[in-house]
Amino acid sequence: MNQRGAPGAARPIPLRPLAATNAPFFARRLRWTHVGIAVVFLALLTRLAFIQIADGSYYSKLSIEQVRTDVSVPPLRGAMYDRNGSILAISSPTSLVVADDFQITHPTTEAAALSPYLGMPASTLAPLLARHSGYVVLDSSLSLSQGHALAQQYFPGIDVLSSSKRTYPNGELATSLIGGINASAAGSAGLEYQYQGLLGGQAGLERIFASPSGIALPSSHVTVLRKATTGKGMELSVDTALQFVTEQALGQQLRATGGLTGVAIVMDVKTGQILANASLVNTAVNAGVLGPISNWSKSIGVPGIKQTINDLAFTQTYEPGSVFKIVPFSAALNANAITPTSHFSVPYSVTVDGRVFHDAERHGIENLTTTNILAQSSNIGTYEIASRVGKTGLLHQVQLLGFGMPTGLSYPGESPGLLVNAAQWSGSDLAALPIGQVDAVTPIEVLDAYNSIANQGVYVAPKLVLAKINADGTMVPTPKSATHRALSTTVASELTNMLEQVVLDGTGTNALIPGYQVAGKTGTSQIPTPGHASYITGAYNASFVGFAPANHPVLSMIVVVQRPQTVIFGGSVAAPVFQRVMSYALHHYGIPASGPVEVTKHSGATVASDVT
Repeated sequence: MNQRGAPGAARPIPLRPLAATNAPFFARRLRWTHVGIAVVFLALLTRLAFIQIADGSYYSKLSIEQVRTDVSVPPLRGAMYDRNGSILAISSPTSLVVADDFQITHPTTEAAALSPYLGMPASTLAPLLARHSGYVVLDSSLSLSQGHALAQQYFPGIDVLSSSKRTYPNGELATSLIGGINASAAGSAGLEYQYQGLLGGQAGLERIFASPSGIALPSSHVTVLRKATTGKGMELSVDTALQFVTEQALGQQLRATGGLTGVAIVMDVKTGQILANASLVNTAVNAGVLGPISNWSKSIGVPGIKQTINDLAFTQTYEPGSVFKIVPFSAALNANAITPTSHFSVPYSVTVDGRVFHDAERHGIENLTTTNILAQSSNIGTYEIASRVGKTGLLHQVQLLGFGMPTGLSYPGESPGLLVNAAQWSGSDLAALPIGQVDAVTPIEVLDAYNSIANQGVYVAPKLVLAKINADGTMVPTPKSATHRALSTTVASELTNMLEQVVLDGTGTNALIPGYQVAGKTGTSQIPTPGHASYITGAYNASFVGFAPANHPVLSMIVVVQRPQTVIFGGSVAAPVFQRVMSYALHHYGIPASGPVEVTKHSGATVASDVT
């Protein structure tokens, strides 16, 4: 081990003052640091000056645009009235109260202060104000006076906006026809949807300063860019009183017979104006393969019976059955191929192009007149009449009576029907089409055809809107319905007399109205299986269509009940509804009676004779 001071021992390193040795280096470094800081500071000052002076307006505009927004102001929706001025649908201005709970620092305190203005317990309001979603609706229909009072107060994060509330004073009455609106206050179904452009008006536009959630900032200014324009109103052709009677009569029959859906339409013969239109569904029965049937949620007052969302009078096609027999009868009369008293030998059945057709009830060969064939609703007799005009005559008459053609209503979802044409024609159609088994039509089309007979052979298009109403109350009548001659006056008169016999001495005796002459036709038609070339076992459409008084027609009406269960025949299910509603309507409008009506039962026809 080396001893201290011994040769080879490590020498200690002498320590020299560091500051004294490196002072110039650190001084230079410090100066450069100061210079660097000064350069950076000068650059920041230069940039700040550039932002404040050169780009000041740009960044000011950018900052404003982050909180400035243009909001739509909903217009007040136009009202709907019936033909007598009764309100069917109306909108009232209200206040919409919303909260930006990110701006609310004391929810409990603010809830207690808001409670008297909103009429809500503070215990209900406090959780809403503390939700932290940025946009909470506190009240969507506050009255204008309450909304104004609230707007005068200072509640951070609370905004009072313009809104409106749509009400239907008659409840569910005519809802299937009128339709409804959605959450955005735009029409979603029916006439509300069809006439959105007229009823909806034009939204206004306001510029506000708002939070990211859209709530106006405190003490911010509102600039009106465009005032909202109130929608126009409409006067409909329907009669509220008659509409109620129609719906109740149809609804009660649906419930009594277990029918799935029902349609009833009452029309003014001369003008085509629809006075009542009911489209109902029985939710107490299983729709099966025919469903589901969309409906508005509330009952019409008859248990289980509700308004359909799609108005089936215009949107649902069905094989009409015996009510379609006016096509071959009117075609043959027009062609002078038959007269009301022409005689026919009518067997129980015939085979046409390999397909067997027969009458509803078994019988031997019968000697029947044209009028007897219609009164008894003989399928084979109808085929014999159709044979005299052939394919061309039948197809031409289908078109003349308005089947397969647009009605002019342009109702949402309206169907023109599904009709066979010359290119699709098969040999058996000569027997099938005349008895309503080939073509699928809508109830309104059937009524239009019979209305042509009642109107002395003149087809008149149906009508729902009588006038449009401006914001100042002035009314602008809509054009009259389009017309064309479908039948000669002679043929129309002959058919009227024959249809009277259907009611007096045929399948439609349940449509008799004391003191009034009634003309009409029953129908009991099979229901096709959806998507298949077959029929649903035991499922039928029961219908009756006619007009009164037959000697001076004023009103026409159709009733169609889909898939009744207790009894299936048009004369038993639909004719009684016609009788009840038409009897009311004739007295409601003060239509003079026809005088004594003699009922003679000679033909032996029953309500079951019209099954096709």
